[in-house]
Amino acid sequence: MATISASTKTVSMKVVYYGPGLCGKTTNLVKLHTRFPEAQRGALIKLDTETERTLFFDYFLANVGSIGGYNVKVNYFTVPGQSFYNATRSVVLDGADGVVFVADSSPSREEANLVSFDNMRENLARFKRRLEDIPLVFQWNKRDVPKAISEKTLQKALNPKGFPSFPAVASEGTGVWETQQAILKLSLERLQGQQSKARGLYG
Repeated sequence: MATISASTKTVSMKVVYYGPGLCGKTTNLVKLHTRFPEAQRGALIKLDTETERTLFFDYFLANVGSIGGYNVKVNYFTVPGQSFYNATRSVVLDGADGVVFVADSSPSREEANLVSFDNMRENLARFKRRLEDIPLVFQWNKRDVPKAISEKTLQKALNPKGFPSFPAVASEGTGVWETQQAILKLSLERLQGQQSKARGLYG
């Protein structure tokens, strides 16, 4: 969960990119990392296997601006897509202030999207959180693949509640920044709402 330091005037948040293996989570972070000026970003840490799949997680820290006189820093994470790394996925997801679910538009990956989405819900339940409890954005990645699953089909299968969603070709940078901006906006709005409620209770 977000941490707020009055002494340093900083807000630290955590955004997690979730989805099946090879759906484009790491590609999103690579493209995002290049969009931030060097002075505003930390090093991009990538822990890959020999097959170029994420072994544990990818991560970088960015200063995304200020709000109410506080500097906002966001820790961007990915989770491993492979099922046998579920313990790592659960740990990375813990305390997330916002989640981006990256779905693969490839026809052969329809079932993998559903399995990963159900797994995300299960891992959230371990921390007594529901989808409705967190800012959530969907990204329909790989829209350039032949016979891509239609956005309508992806919406019906994964996003019937109508969370914000964006088509993307992460390898080209298309839709990456828009997705990030949306989850950041939702996460900050949720944080501000929680702070307002806390002031009402204790102020």
